[in-house]
Amino acid sequence: MSRVSTSLSEQAYLEIRNKIVRLELAPGDVIKEETLQSQLGIGRTPIREALQRLARDQFVTVIPRRGMLVSGIDVMELSMLYETRALLEPYAMRLAAKRGKQEHWDEMARVLARAEAPGATNDDLMKIDRRCHEIVWDAAGNRFLTATLDMMYAQSDRLWHLYIADVADMKHAVQEHGEMFERLAIGDGDTAAELCEKHVRGFDDEMNQAVRKRLGSPLPK
Repeated sequence: MSRVSTSLSEQAYLEIRNKIVRLELAPGDVIKEETLQSQLGIGRTPIREALQRLARDQFVTVIPRRGMLVSGIDVMELSMLYETRALLEPYAMRLAAKRGKQEHWDEMARVLARAEAPGATNDDLMKIDRRCHEIVWDAAGNRFLTATLDMMYAQSDRLWHLYIADVADMKHAVQEHGEMFERLAIGDGDTAAELCEKHVRGFDDEMNQAVRKRLGSPLPK
């Protein structure tokens, strides 16, 4: 595969996934390759490669003789998603504390400073939350771990947009990143990991409450 083709495939993957995460392509919507080609200005082959990858990551479901649909979200699997993140994200924190460089922490400081901008919306703060995670993944220096966490965060992000984007208060989440940043900057991976696990489990609790309220019944643990 050529470098250009790989780049276009990655671009298509990220842009289509963003449409799914932000519910521009909602669960159950039919995926139309021609429409995506027109919207993204990307050819058929990179689009198809991206859709195959999205199917592997469970954002898209292939239905024989019907094509592709945006995957639904099984609320019964929410706890599995967050319990896995609660294991892997703290591990990434420990690696980042050991391997991270000053430029990582300088960038995180700049990102966190954006949260103080007047009029910052929940959506703005969610982007800051994601960028802080991305900086940690990069500092951890493990591409296999990064790929897994990137996919899982995107699934969590989609749930956020589906269930709590209109009611969530992201200020506390960004404040928690500030606390993690302080520990990472001095190489205290253990405390950063503990704070990160609390951060992820806090999202899990908030999501469970929102889903229970929406469905009117408790979710199994």
